[in-house]
This record gives sequence, structure tokens and C-alpha cells, in this order.
Amino acid sequence: MITALEHTALSVSNLERSLAFYRDLLGFTVERILEPAPERDLGRINGLPGSSARIAHLRLGPCMLELFEYLDPRGKPQPKERTQADIGFIHMGLTSTDVRSDYRRLKERGVEFYGEPVEFRPGVWVVYFRGPDGETAELRQTS
Repeated sequence: MITALEHTALSVSNLERSLAFYRDLLGFTVERILEPAPERDLGRINGLPGSSARIAHLRLGPCMLELFEYLDPRGKPQPKERTQADIGFIHMGLTSTDVRSDYRRLKERGVEFYGEPVEFRPGVWVVYFRGPDGETAELRQTS
């Protein structure tokens, strides 16, 4: 029986840059960083024989964000024209106690937003923004 969503993973182009974003800017806590090691046969899991990656496990509340910087093979960037309507995973949602305040703070730090916070339905404020590799995240506040 499947009981919960345990984590979400992102493939990133530069682990240090993504750590600075998710840890330092958004407040995630780094639990561990795994360097490539022969005893971890990543290819048996991901279908890419011989692949290697640096992996970071970050925690925010009860959920984990897993960051992969593939060293071999190197990943391709998301196409610039990718939209939220495209098929597949489109964004991750983060809980905020004050979306408008977080929006201002992150915007001042250079984070790119799709627009300003919107009251999507009564008492629910949302705003989408981009991470270091163009990935989309949502800040969501419910009152």
C-alpha cells in the first residue's frame, strides 16, 4: 500500500548553485550530500548504465527535495519554450505563511517570477517563480 509522497527530485546543472538557492534563499536544510561512488550503482536504478551524479537531500517540513547533478551523462536544459501546460511534472508547491512578503524578499534577491501574487480563490494566495535551472516552484498561502 502506498501511503505518502516522500520526496521530489530535480536534475540540476550545478549542485552548488542550486544548494545556494534552495538552502540559503528558500530555507531548506541539507541532510546529506552523496558523492559518486562505485557501490552506488545509479545506472541500475535510472536506466542509464554507467551514470554518475552528485546527490543532495534537502528537507523542508516533512518533505524532501532531492537534487541530482549528473556528471555522466550531462543533462540537457529544459527548453525555454516549455510552459506550465506541457505534459509532465510542471512545478513543486511550497507553503508560505505570507506569500506577498516572501514574493518581495525573493524578488529583491533576483528571483524571476511569472507575475505577482494572486488570490486564486478566497483565502488562497499563489505565485509561481523559477529556480536556477528554469524549474518552476509555487508559493502558496492559505488563510
